[in-house]
Amino acid sequence: MTQRTTVIDLASFQSGLTVDNYKAIGAEYAIVKISESTNYTNPYIRSLIDLSAAGGIKGYAFYHFGRFHNDAQAVAEANYFINAAKARANVKPGTLMILDAEIQGMPTSSVITFLDTLRAAGYRTGFYTYKYLLPNFDLEAIHPHMDMFWLAAYPLANGRAADKNPDFKYFPSTNYVDLWQYTDNLLGYNVDGSITITDNAIKLFNPSTAPAPAPQPKVDQSKPVVNPQTTWTDNLGVVWHAEDGKFISNTALHLRWGALPSASTIAVLPAESVINYDAWSRGNDFVYVRQPRGNGYGYIAVRNAKTGEAYGKFE
Repeated sequence: MTQRTTVIDLASFQSGLTVDNYKAIGAEYAIVKISESTNYTNPYIRSLIDLSAAGGIKGYAFYHFGRFHNDAQAVAEANYFINAAKARANVKPGTLMILDAEIQGMPTSSVITFLDTLRAAGYRTGFYTYKYLLPNFDLEAIHPHMDMFWLAAYPLANGRAADKNPDFKYFPSTNYVDLWQYTDNLLGYNVDGSITITDNAIKLFNPSTAPAPAPQPKVDQSKPVVNPQTTWTDNLGVVWHAEDGKFISNTALHLRWGALPSASTIAVLPAESVINYDAWSRGNDFVYVRQPRGNGYGYIAVRNAKTGEAYGKFE
């Protein structure tokens, strides 16, 4: 059975907390903000770590607030995060490094690119967002690229302090949640409070007890494509991600010669069609999968990229 443990996250807003404050909060683990975009590094990283450690924090992870809108920007921000973490906190490979994804217009493909860049440098990866933003992302596609999922979901409390016993009626019924951020004002200290949902969450704060990350190919920093074996750009400029899967439609869908709404139709597939695919891409309007065929490939729009609505289910 998972032992519930309190985790706090720390940014410049918490720079005024004292050792006694940390002792009163009584958390054992903290996630410290390192950077944002490619032009901001938290100036309080060292003091946040030192004071919280003196106040009882025994394990750390680190996060970056993402502002990218494409794969190239994602690579640049991931490298900025890595370099700042090394320079300001001496963060070593194997440490849990988390993407904070809160802005509109952040493509799933770019989230994956960011996480893969961290993995290629030897770090474990985490993904954080709010429950209401989940429709903006393809969580199933992101899941293989993250080692930990941290999700925020709590009612607006008008600044009311929350204790260390969250109300689980607000727990987000979402797959893969390892850590749940349930308040932005833990015990009245204006610090975000989270609680562990799985044992995996805490193991990743202690790299020596976590399994080693899978080896990753070296990233070509001059290109937005992180892993040429699993990600590539076609001659139309569409970024594809290799993934073997099965999709079962719940409505009629067009099988097309290309991953564009204007591409010629091969056939109209009826509802309940079983579509085996070997890759997927995300465009401005739709998420497409690629179906191998005897004379090439067919392409099917399986999700609305703007609303997140899927036109069936993935298996």
